[in-house]
Amino acid sequence: MATQKLYAGAKLRETRQRLGLTQKDFAAKLGVSLPYLNQMENNNRPVSTPVVLALAQEFGFDVTELSTGDAERLVSDMREAMADPLFGDTTPPLADLRLTASNAPALARAFLDLHRAYRQTHERLASLDEALGREDARIQPSPWEEVRDFFHYCDNYIDAVDRAAERFAGSAGPRGLAARAEAALAQVGVSVLRADAVAIRHYDANLRRLTLSARAAPETQGFQMLLQLALLTQDPLIEATLDLARFHTDEARAIAKIGLANYFAGAALMPYGAFLTAAQETRHDLELLAHRFGASIEQVAHRLSTLQRPGAKGIPFFFVRVDQAGTITKRHSATRLQFARFGGGCPLWNVHQAFETPGRFLRQLAETPDGVRYISLARDVSKSGGSFGAPVRRFAIALGCEVRHAGALVFADGLDMDAPRAFEPIGISCRICERINCHQRSVPPLERRLTVNPNTRGVLPYDVE
Repeated sequence: MATQKLYAGAKLRETRQRLGLTQKDFAAKLGVSLPYLNQMENNNRPVSTPVVLALAQEFGFDVTELSTGDAERLVSDMREAMADPLFGDTTPPLADLRLTASNAPALARAFLDLHRAYRQTHERLASLDEALGREDARIQPSPWEEVRDFFHYCDNYIDAVDRAAERFAGSAGPRGLAARAEAALAQVGVSVLRADAVAIRHYDANLRRLTLSARAAPETQGFQMLLQLALLTQDPLIEATLDLARFHTDEARAIAKIGLANYFAGAALMPYGAFLTAAQETRHDLELLAHRFGASIEQVAHRLSTLQRPGAKGIPFFFVRVDQAGTITKRHSATRLQFARFGGGCPLWNVHQAFETPGRFLRQLAETPDGVRYISLARDVSKSGGSFGAPVRRFAIALGCEVRHAGALVFADGLDMDAPRAFEPIGISCRICERINCHQRSVPPLERRLTVNPNTRGVLPYDVE
């Protein structure tokens, strides 16, 4: 099998600038010529093995950062944006998109922002009667999408918040953490009340009282105390992080603030070092980890996808949550597999089948069109309303990684990963999936020509050339 060449010019240039070195000085420390370094920084040459070793030896650089998923994420997002009928037959080849993502990531993000603004405008025009006469009928990015992209491009790992949560948790352990959180709230003058309330969490700033729903599970109550504690005691840190993010709207900033408080709560409940060690010891057994840390299956799966601390990275996982309509409500990938930004994912993916088998884990071996193979774990995570007749919120989650990490997963035991037919052919979304004979295809692939024969009907009502 041919070794994949590593083109990481933008990351190499960013590293040099962060160190405050000229190209000449940087080249000397890496043991290469100035022209050679220049070619690597402009992606005219791949980063060589001696350079990778020199980065680690000279600067203590975590070389796995050279292969972060930013470029793949940008390529995936641009391909999906280019699938918009607006662009017709003007779609650039995949090689050009990859070149843009590697050499000009800022330009790629600007293009995505522009396309997002277009979509917002198009959606407003579709409901023009609602927008007419309103002062706020202006073009702006969706706050929810903006926040989701913020976490997506941070690799779902926020170092300062993660470390602050780990310091707070200390050695309390999962059983003592809830008591520590309640005591910490008391220290800032906040009392905690548990009542038969509909709201899971309600904080009265005037009374300095936090009310938790007694209907909620104990792990949910503990998580909500940690979240409220973050909002009250970690505000300077959270606000500084929000300042760096530079959100376009107050709504996006407010949503992100809640997201960062949630991040703190999850990181305190499952402190990075202890959780990473436990994940490795249990071979990433979600149920054992949930029991050990007093967390839910979804919280554990989400936390596993955040273990991207430089110098202490866990397995690069993808994590996604979908609703019954197949709409992706949470998404993150530290792998080469990226998800559709809008709408749902591939219907052949096992996460959609999880609703049919509540309470059970589904395992799937899958292969994407680029030939990369994954192991995917799916399970429903329905959330009870807490009383008879209350609506149930139904979701399913999927967690997975490339099969080269399968030995570290208990869920891979017993699977035949040597049989090619064991791998289900999946994609990202139909418009950018290159599989021409998929029986679940909903729309034609973007980069292929179609022929239609009225006298013949195969798997699809058209043939893809």
